[in-house]
Amino acid sequence: MKQFNKEVFKDAWHLIKPYWVSSEKKTAYILLAAIIFLNLAIVFINVLFNLWYKEFYNALQDLNEKAFWVALGQFTALAFFYIISAVYSLYLNQMLQIKWRRWLTDNFLDKWMDKKIYYHLQVFNHQTDNPDQRISEDLNMFISQSLSLSLGLLSSIVTLFSFISILWIVSGPLHFSVFGYLITIPGYMVWAALLYAIVGTWITAVIGRPLIPLNFNQQRFEADFRFNLVRIRENSESVALYSGEEKEHKHLMRKFADIFENYWKIMVRQKKLTWFTSGYNQIAIIFPILVAAPRFFAKKIQLGGLMQIAQAFGQVQTSLSYIVNSYTSLAAWHAVADRLRTFEHNIESIKALQSSNNNIKYKQSDFLSVKNLSIMLPNNQTYLIKDLSFELKPTQSLLIVGPSGIGKSTLIRTIAGLWPFGSGEIELPPKEKTLFLPQKPYLPIGTLRDVLIYPNGDPSIDNDILKELLVSLNLKYLTKHLLDNNVWSQVLSLGEQQYIAFGRIFLQKPEWIFMDEATSALDEKSERLLYMRLFNELPQSACLSVGHRSSLLNYHKIKLSLLGEGKWSLEPIKKDDSKRVSYLKEEFA
Repeated sequence: MKQFNKEVFKDAWHLIKPYWVSSEKKTAYILLAAIIFLNLAIVFINVLFNLWYKEFYNALQDLNEKAFWVALGQFTALAFFYIISAVYSLYLNQMLQIKWRRWLTDNFLDKWMDKKIYYHLQVFNHQTDNPDQRISEDLNMFISQSLSLSLGLLSSIVTLFSFISILWIVSGPLHFSVFGYLITIPGYMVWAALLYAIVGTWITAVIGRPLIPLNFNQQRFEADFRFNLVRIRENSESVALYSGEEKEHKHLMRKFADIFENYWKIMVRQKKLTWFTSGYNQIAIIFPILVAAPRFFAKKIQLGGLMQIAQAFGQVQTSLSYIVNSYTSLAAWHAVADRLRTFEHNIESIKALQSSNNNIKYKQSDFLSVKNLSIMLPNNQTYLIKDLSFELKPTQSLLIVGPSGIGKSTLIRTIAGLWPFGSGEIELPPKEKTLFLPQKPYLPIGTLRDVLIYPNGDPSIDNDILKELLVSLNLKYLTKHLLDNNVWSQVLSLGEQQYIAFGRIFLQKPEWIFMDEATSALDEKSERLLYMRLFNELPQSACLSVGHRSSLLNYHKIKLSLLGEGKWSLEPIKKDDSKRVSYLKEEFA
């Protein structure tokens, strides 16, 4: 973990700068200027309050009732403007926060989802834990803390320069003798406040430094625990069938143990820090009165002057003690900034990985063409497939077969542009003409209607058409739930989900269909019915399938066999096409 240093602030500035040079910069600067103006107004009002202290307490000491009521009237006016400034400072601050967060969230989502980086991060980089939390929570915390800390620092600086001259004047000089020499310290309360703050800041830094890595780890442990809870929710049926509740409970408590132990360390460290900062701030209340008391009892200053000194000292000391009072927030901000920059660095490393492994050239074409394609493992030493070449044209169908783990799904990923390790050339039809069906379909959270038209379906399609489709897929019971919002991946069985995936084919009518064991959860009769319907409704579409069942040979014309060690064979399936179609028609009937 980095401590507070130049690199930390350089990284933080790298996160902050883009928004302030973006297309929204004009609004951002106007809001920031208004917030700064209101914060400066609050400082100015505090200066007026300091002057008010002298008049008010002198009126009390002199038993001057008229001056007392005048002072109360002044207080009312000052309080009124203070409240207005405080309310709108907070309101505009929150407005700037949410606008900045919206822009930065969009920016991070764009980086994360660009060129399949979200996928490659999960597969090839295991250092980025819980990117969802970094985008949702860490960005929010970073923005709010950056604004709060920077505006707090600005207010402290302005307050310091506003009150230091007052304190210098009202405290007067301090005279004392040392070994017969008369020593005079002008504005001695200023020097006392400075020394007090320097010592306090150094001790705070020593005590609080461990909070930075502890806060970093706490964010990670909390996210890991939440991720494991979500996994159980998403896989509730599997856990229930395995009766794995006891195992999952123990696993969750082990994850929570990390939270508990780390939080306990934070508690202990914050207790030590609070012991010091509480004592530091309490002593600061009485310290200026003790130091100024001799002049008060010597009748060189009145009660109002004494209270003015105490209040001015408090303002100067608080300004100088910015780090002391903000160290916990600074440590949390440091941890969040580290997590976000680590996230960005890992995204950049994936981009570097992609650019250094871009030997597979992709081109757009009217058909699928694979030329001299070699696919390797990430070590770039082990071949899965070597020098593969084939073409697939409209109406043709290709079946990829081979033992488990041989690289069948990796070939599909490579064609889809997900696997960067290898070389060769792939010509692909336009994306809008293709549809990839993985073994486990992705069902977005939303209505069943949303699920069916994902990703490229017609959003204005009539509900009756969707209901007819569900009936034809043996999912009639779902027609009354078409507009229900649900987590459909947990409601539907894998077989029903694969039916839904084929339903997308029939709705969206892609010209190129890539299926990775897309019927593995269906019985052979259901598989035949779906392929027959595919031939009937999309006769001009090309189909590339991955599968283990020998029954799939009936629905394809070409077989690509992966043999291991990079070897492969490509051959036509020895079955008369007319007999195959006739056979399927009989089964369909």
